Amino acid sequence: MPTETFEFQVEARQLLQLMIHSVYSNKDVFLRELVSNASDALDKLRLAALRDDTLDADTSDPHIEIEADQEARTLTVRDNGIGMSYDEVTQLIGTIANSGTAAFLAELREAQEGAGGDGLIGQFGVGFYSGFMVADEVTLVTRRAGESQGTRWSSRGEGTYTLENVDEAPQGTAVTLHLKPADSENQLHDYTSAWKIKEIVKRYSDFITWPVRLVTAAGDGEDAPEPETLNSMKALWARPRDEVADEDYHELYKHISHDWRDPLETVRLQAEGAFEYQALLFLPAHAPHDLFTRGQRHGLQLFVKRVFIMDDCEELLPPYLRFVKGVVDAQDLSLNVSREILQQDRQIRLMQRRLTKKVLATVKDMRSADPDRYRTFWREFGAVLKEGLVTDADNRAALLAAASFPSTHDAEEPTTLAAYAERMKDGQEHVYYITGQSRESVENSPHMEAFRAKGVEVLLLTDPVDEVWVDTVGEYEGKRLRSVVKGEIDLGGEEDEQKTAEQEKHTEEYAGLLGWMTEHLADDVKEVRLSSRLTVSPACVVSDSEDLTPALENMYRAMGQEVPRAKRILELNPDHQLVKGVRQAYARQGEDLSELTEAAELLYGLALLAEGGQPKDAGRFVKLVADRMERTL
Repeated sequence: MPTETFEFQVEARQLLQLMIHSVYSNKDVFLRELVSNASDALDKLRLAALRDDTLDADTSDPHIEIEADQEARTLTVRDNGIGMSYDEVTQLIGTIANSGTAAFLAELREAQEGAGGDGLIGQFGVGFYSGFMVADEVTLVTRRAGESQGTRWSSRGEGTYTLENVDEAPQGTAVTLHLKPADSENQLHDYTSAWKIKEIVKRYSDFITWPVRLVTAAGDGEDAPEPETLNSMKALWARPRDEVADEDYHELYKHISHDWRDPLETVRLQAEGAFEYQALLFLPAHAPHDLFTRGQRHGLQLFVKRVFIMDDCEELLPPYLRFVKGVVDAQDLSLNVSREILQQDRQIRLMQRRLTKKVLATVKDMRSADPDRYRTFWREFGAVLKEGLVTDADNRAALLAAASFPSTHDAEEPTTLAAYAERMKDGQEHVYYITGQSRESVENSPHMEAFRAKGVEVLLLTDPVDEVWVDTVGEYEGKRLRSVVKGEIDLGGEEDEQKTAEQEKHTEEYAGLLGWMTEHLADDVKEVRLSSRLTVSPACVVSDSEDLTPALENMYRAMGQEVPRAKRILELNPDHQLVKGVRQAYARQGEDLSELTEAAELLYGLALLAEGGQPKDAGRFVKLVADRMERTL
């Protein structure tokens, strides 16, 4: 097949220009990314050879080589791993169609003014292109294990790349960077220098399982020196804690996660006895862009006796801990373990239970040991962790102990349920909460007026998952979780005779109006009644104690589940001048109540708007308001 020339996609060209005119302060990361890619290729070859004993591949000496040529100003990173076919090069290298380029560019623009851009390369799967930060031209030669023909890819990053078949290519992949001139303003270091290569590999890749060897060219008339192995290849999770610096753990995390930030927390676990395994887990400091993307792969790296098995073993942690990164090295699993076997394996289930408990205990301990780090963690991952309150009944108590929630007690500091329970007023039977889209909207809700007036604390829940977990959990230490927008509210407290008399009087005075409004608004509400929760607003709508809220109804419908729409209850504040006026008008009207129909619809519409909803016929509501204003003015 002759050499073919192709054009990069528009976003790929933008990406290449960013690499060529690099915004990154630390260009050393290009070598970290190429070595990491080579290590992945060796992992994949080992796994493929285990699963297919007929694979025609050389696995006798898996390694990574770095070769520098100072005269030619080239740097080559090669491996004898799995390699790529022509089609794979086209898909994975030629187009970067699946590399999240748009999201990468968006985050890169946000990070350009700070140091945040240095690690975004690997995070979005475009680490190969980091070579253009230091090279005028990049050439890749690769042959997939088991195939006879190789592929050459080449580009100067100017909008096109070439592809051709090659007959003579060793198994694996070799990436050759034709480095920019040494005096280039963008070339701060000589990447053909042995000391610089050693420094980068030691800093970023010392823990990689495979040997990383520096190949030095022979001088005139001299034998080529033996390749020098640059990394220790020691598994950090198998080394004593006092022999490993925090920086080493951080670099392993960055290698696994392709995150440029240090992890928020490192979690070590070693299980001994009938089933032995070691785990090294990391809690990130920042939520990934795809945390809530459906179908996105996640999980821990699984090793068996330090042999890499798979990259995203989802069975080791529940889905609500999908943000956790790390490695698990088991001693007693089969090297030929498959995903199907993992799903049924009793040992894997035991590992998941213990790893889950360890992570949740770490989060809980973090809250008391380092409140600032805990606040960062909960801000980034609290919403996804609360999914476990719905799906993981076995760990629900541990999740509630690790969780915190905004409340009316403190505008800045979230509270735990335990702390809320300690502050409950004498005679208070329930833990009260309100759900909504933002703290501002729920704090200003008319449903909160009586609670605010009596100083009763209310949890302010604004994540979508909050609508679900409060119904699923139901109670905390015998105290019911009670929504302030559902059912009738009785906040207790001593009532004097005058107040009691006023309430009885209101009931008698409003009986006729309430019955008429219930009949008139029957298409929308099941009942109109007087409110015990309103002190300032004229009206509000509430759900019956056993009904779904509108937000929860909409959530179920969005998931494809049809649920009947429940009619709600309209509550009126008998002490509000507007409601008093409507009652007086009702008393004057006698049999002819046509003038009050608009007032009833306006009260109902105002109640819907106050909770963040909207009238069924917004146009009619606006017209009613305009007409009323016109007559009043």
